[in-house]
Amino acid sequence: MITDTINITARRIPAWLIYVLGILPAGWFLYQGLTGNLGAEPIKSLEHELGEFALKLLILGLCITPLRKHLGVNLIKFRRAIGVMTFVYVFLHLLVWLVLDVQIVSQIWADILKRPYITVGMVGFVLMIPLAATSNTFSVRKLGVRWRKLHKLTYGIAFLGALHFVMVAKGIQLEPLIYMAVVIGLLALRIPNKSLKIAGRFTRESVDN
Repeated sequence: MITDTINITARRIPAWLIYVLGILPAGWFLYQGLTGNLGAEPIKSLEHELGEFALKLLILGLCITPLRKHLGVNLIKFRRAIGVMTFVYVFLHLLVWLVLDVQIVSQIWADILKRPYITVGMVGFVLMIPLAATSNTFSVRKLGVRWRKLHKLTYGIAFLGALHFVMVAKGIQLEPLIYMAVVIGLLALRIPNKSLKIAGRFTRESVDN
């Protein structure tokens, strides 16, 4: 079966390879910027590329549990590395905005307070910090069950990341809405079947009444 082949192959691939491969796109984006291949506004384009790649990694991380639960594909060993690389790209996205785009410290704070899409993005980044800080074996052992509860913040972070992308877009654009739909769909898959049955029964009773 193809599932068995994927699982066998995954067991042979070391998790550290995610870090090596994961950082390559950042180098490519930087090279594109330095060589003038990111258009008329290279800084804005670099911000966008780093942020969008972070969202892709975030979605990839969200896919791991449904893949195991519904298809039997076990990629759990890579989830922590994917999470760390997501934080790295969000941090680089923020760094480009801080250092290359805004530059003025007072303006940075003003933008965070006055621009809703920046506020949403900053809240998501702040929520990621404790997750990145505890993405190590020591923290997993030390926190135990609390570690799992803490890392459920990923769900809120994913929604905020997709919302940030939708708000950044000028007007109604299809691509950000697709990302939002994918995130919402992946989050919906995590709703326990019992809750879905209760919600369905409540809806039917409401219609009957």
